[in-house]
Amino acid sequence: MYTPKSLNNKHLILVAILGLVTAIAFVSLGSNDSKTALEHEHETEQKRSSVHPFTVSPDIPSQISFCGQTIDLSRYDRHEGFDRELSSFTYLHSTTLLLFKRANRYFPIIEPILKKNGIPDDFKYLAVIESHLDPKASSPVRATGMWQFMEGTARQYGLIINATVDERSHVEKSTLAACKYLKAAYSKYGDWMTVASSYNAGMGRISGEQNHQNVESALDMWLVDETLRYPYRILAIKLIFEDPVKYGFILTPKNLYKPIRTKEISVSSDIPDLAEFAKSQNITYADLKRFNPWLKERKLIVAGNKYTIQIPEEEEMYY
Repeated sequence: MYTPKSLNNKHLILVAILGLVTAIAFVSLGSNDSKTALEHEHETEQKRSSVHPFTVSPDIPSQISFCGQTIDLSRYDRHEGFDRELSSFTYLHSTTLLLFKRANRYFPIIEPILKKNGIPDDFKYLAVIESHLDPKASSPVRATGMWQFMEGTARQYGLIINATVDERSHVEKSTLAACKYLKAAYSKYGDWMTVASSYNAGMGRISGEQNHQNVESALDMWLVDETLRYPYRILAIKLIFEDPVKYGFILTPKNLYKPIRTKEISVSSDIPDLAEFAKSQNITYADLKRFNPWLKERKLIVAGNKYTIQIPEEEEMYY
């Protein structure tokens, strides 16, 4: 389960020092007897309005660990690529705060599946940047779900997509499908950072560029901007999640979205009206859809398949 570090004395001291530096910056460096008090006050206020005292560029480490591999960030392109993404996540306050909150609900589901399938835990951050941990996420190119599968790739890795079901939005099943993809990519490249880039660009594109550019690692390739940024976005959000207070994010357990226990109902026959089904389970249709976002329509046609529907427990639905 994701739990942010609490505020400590080191960070309180840092805030105090920044406040003192800011206060000093507002004091006039020299006194001009010819200025009236009103003129001096006006000049000071102009300086004050132009200063953003707590907007500081985050420090860039010389290296970072990913899936047990040490990534050198000292080279100019890696330093600057990482700096762009770390700065972006640090100052996209509302978005990054939401990621922490959702992680508390979804990491306990994702982490055991990654571990069981031999995928390094760091790949949970790939889901973070792909979908903001939103099972219902959909991109302009129609990639869907927490792991943002395209329809063809989803079917290739075992997900069902039909008139009433889209398992790309099933958290557990789509995570398993992502594990299958990542294992296949690792058997091809033997480098987890290149595997991550292939998740964005596709194995065909990465393999082709390996041949054209005569390099092995995706970090050394010239690629489209989205794919160039992709591994650094994963690394940046990992760094922030590991020490949120350092980057200005103060959360306590009560701020996080709690996991909600459910009971499972096995379904092997059609459900013609999901609203009526939800009512029979003493929940709303809205709650049924929230906890089962893979249900596409107002009915479920099983077509010979067997599904498990999650029903939230009543006492779990309140803070």
